[in-house]
Amino acid sequence: MSGEYGEVHWPRKEASSPWSTWAAALSVAAALLALAALSFWIGMRLLPRWGPPAPVLNPDAQPREPLPRPGIDAEEQEAIELFKKVSPSVVNVDTVGKVKRAPWDDRTFEFQTGTGSGFIWDDEGRIVTNFHVVAEAYQRPGLTLRVVLADRSAYEAVIVGIAPDYDLAVIQFAPQTFPPRNKIRKIELGTSHDLQVGMKTYAIGNPLGLSLTMTKGIISALERVIDSPAGTPIPGVIQHSAAINPGNSGGPLLDRFGRLIGVNTAIATTGQNTGNIGIGFAIPSDTVNQVVTQLIRTGRLLRPDLGVRLYDQRLLRRAGFDRGVMIAEVVPGGPADQAGLRGIRRNPRTRLLEPGDLILAINGEPIDTISDYEQAVRKLKPGETARLTIERNNETFDVDVIVGGK
Repeated sequence: MSGEYGEVHWPRKEASSPWSTWAAALSVAAALLALAALSFWIGMRLLPRWGPPAPVLNPDAQPREPLPRPGIDAEEQEAIELFKKVSPSVVNVDTVGKVKRAPWDDRTFEFQTGTGSGFIWDDEGRIVTNFHVVAEAYQRPGLTLRVVLADRSAYEAVIVGIAPDYDLAVIQFAPQTFPPRNKIRKIELGTSHDLQVGMKTYAIGNPLGLSLTMTKGIISALERVIDSPAGTPIPGVIQHSAAINPGNSGGPLLDRFGRLIGVNTAIATTGQNTGNIGIGFAIPSDTVNQVVTQLIRTGRLLRPDLGVRLYDQRLLRRAGFDRGVMIAEVVPGGPADQAGLRGIRRNPRTRLLEPGDLILAINGEPIDTISDYEQAVRKLKPGETARLTIERNNETFDVDVIVGGK
């Protein structure tokens, strides 16, 4: 038709093909068949649920017969025997305060401010633990130490001596609450200088207040260095993977024979995790043996000392000395002075300053920085002889120095 809009063509319906009609019918039939199959499958899966409910109670029910234990393997037996052997030597070390309930009431209320671990060292009832476990009781009057044995009997304790430089302390049962002698089971002592990475380790302690907890791991590394509570480095530390957590501090690290090889003192953590991540540190038993013996003898630790004051490291390098550490001054009458070592001095004839002796090594251990020197000296023992490699006037020679203590 035509009009003012121009010619208009209406859409016309095309005739349908017989083949397209059959295709549509077949598609519908296939869909219905698939739906029927799916419904049948779902019904078969759900049929048990739709069936009659199973009985909830059975008046004739009997306990199941458990399978017999097939036996304990050698590794399990090792751990079981170790725990039985060592656990009587391991203690909890708690810091306890007391306050009156009210001014008119003479009864006191006890509160615990800290807890750690320890172990019985000798037949006289001395106990080894970490310094940071007893530090609060040492520094704050009014706080006392309480030792809890494996049988959960508790006794007051007093401090024998402390060594903050090594995070070690020795305490002892107080005379008025000394336990029966048959409860004092000292730990067996092993060596640490012959340890190797990969050896098995066990830890027993009081993590998070859970007394007498045993864990197992291996020695992961040796000769680590960590900071002590005094801010000084502790050399020769054992790194291990036996799980330790807050409360394990001061507890024993053991070899597979149940002998002491270290004192657990610290863990490495991430910023988000304050618990164990598989990196624990223990003070080696050889160091513990030396330090604890001094504390028992004198109540304090004598630091090894060579009687020297060292020159500033940066100024030394600026002056062109590219190795060693320089003695700035020897203490009059001290070990280095008696061995003939020299510090920086003024030539009496020319009035010019002459450099002091350079220390290049101690007992064969190279010394390149003041930190190297401090770590090497900390390995020495007062009274022993140390061999120092010295450079003076471009000549190198060895000098034997008797180590002092201060």
